[in-house]
Amino acid sequence: MRTVAILGAGDIGASCAHALAASDAVARILLIDAAAAAAAGKALDIKQSGAISGAHADIVGTDDASRVAGSDVCVVADRFGPGSPEWRGEDGLTLVRHLARACGETPLVFAGAEQEALVAAAVWEVRVPRRGVIGTAPEAFGAAVASMVAMEAECSTADVSLAVLGVPPHALVVPWSGASIGGYALEDVLLQAQLARIEGRVAHLWPPGPYALGAAAARVVSAILESARRSFNVLTILDREFGARNKLGSVPALLGPRGIVHTRVPPLSSRERVLVDTALGS
Repeated sequence: MRTVAILGAGDIGASCAHALAASDAVARILLIDAAAAAAAGKALDIKQSGAISGAHADIVGTDDASRVAGSDVCVVADRFGPGSPEWRGEDGLTLVRHLARACGETPLVFAGAEQEALVAAAVWEVRVPRRGVIGTAPEAFGAAVASMVAMEAECSTADVSLAVLGVPPHALVVPWSGASIGGYALEDVLLQAQLARIEGRVAHLWPPGPYALGAAAARVVSAILESARRSFNVLTILDREFGARNKLGSVPALLGPRGIVHTRVPPLSSRERVLVDTALGS
């Protein structure tokens, strides 16, 4: 029975639980938060919505963090409370240490938009294997960019394929030379004026909202459990990608039960290479 533990019953955590339940990718979801009543209430609400959506996942809200043991994936999200604060800083690091002890090599998925430092610390300080540390905010950002491209091209977002590179929040790079629409090169489909219009708006798409972040995390969790054949934009510690080693960066990756199976470095134009090198400090 596949089980996913979500640490935090804030807006991101609850939206991730809802998206996972609707996908039928898991049999059991643990929504864990110190505010036990809030976690239980949200879990019950999502579970009852299954009668409408047709989802059958068992969702449990609890404040018992020891129940993460045995989970197939752990999602580090945001806590219930004003502003739904994301897990980060010393509190986040303490949580990651607990997860590393309780879950062993279970992949850790970081769903927030403000968890770059925590992703890095999970590898550098807690010594979680690189492959098992996955930030999913770049996937949410990429989905927002794909939506803008789809509007300009008057197509479905499912037809748009693009990568997200660099480091959030201020150094993300979308390599347009390797992007495609319906199998055709994006630069052959869109006019330069359309591409310039999209580029002018991309900077304003960060940070993604909590529902987008939760949905992106759920999509990545499903890919991990099902060993999906498509790649996802994830934040991780790079291992020679773009010539960078032991640095934080976003890159497309194939995923499996242990986390990252391998990364896919897209082709870059000379200009894009300079932008990525600058973003990574290479």
